[in-house]
Amino acid sequence: MRCIALFSVKGGVGKTALAVNLAHAAATLSGRRTLLWDLDAQGAASWLLKVEPRAGAKARKGLAEANLADLVQPTAFPNLDVLAADRSLRRLETDLATEGEKQLKKALKSLEDRYDRIILDCPPGLTELADQLFRAADLIVVPLIPSPLSTRALEQLTQHLAAEMKSPPPVMPAFSMADRHKGLHREALAAHPEWPVIPYAAAVEAMTATRQPLLAGRSSPAATALAGLWADVERRLTA
Repeated sequence: MRCIALFSVKGGVGKTALAVNLAHAAATLSGRRTLLWDLDAQGAASWLLKVEPRAGAKARKGLAEANLADLVQPTAFPNLDVLAADRSLRRLETDLATEGEKQLKKALKSLEDRYDRIILDCPPGLTELADQLFRAADLIVVPLIPSPLSTRALEQLTQHLAAEMKSPPPVMPAFSMADRHKGLHREALAAHPEWPVIPYAAAVEAMTATRQPLLAGRSSPAATALAGLWADVERRLTA
């Protein structure tokens, strides 16, 4: 089992859409037994895949008891399950601060016989929860809108990891919502030609209407870019 954290220091960078699409790619393109764990209390990733938390479900309790399997639900796509967000996650930060750093990693380990890939849709911000997710992850994928502020946010993350962890997981930046018609975007893309690029596309915005991953619909430049990004992620995980 390998764990991929989708993280951003701030919101509004397309993180959740990327998490949903990468989870779908893992399940369909690679045939991996995949779990998308929606850790953002807003539950957008769960909603996009048409999964609602079960009545009375509390991911916070399942995490405390290292028993998450009963909270997992299937999606309409083979090999892809979701652990939906629920309101209990609002209090998760306090729990993790008092229970110690191994709680989340232990809970993930309880799922290792069921899944090949676990995608974590992390809430934004450098918090105690983020630190535990980093310790549990094999790779951190960081979506960035091409701009100086996004580059600064990435620097903040790498500095934080270096200060908090002896052996932090690798960080994989990826440009999100890139618009080559904008001068700032072109400059950022030119400065980092080695980073994957997901272009701005109406099809990504339309996910909120279709509630379908891009690769489940018509071919498009954005879908092709997402497939390429997943191939890059797989190469890193299996190297």
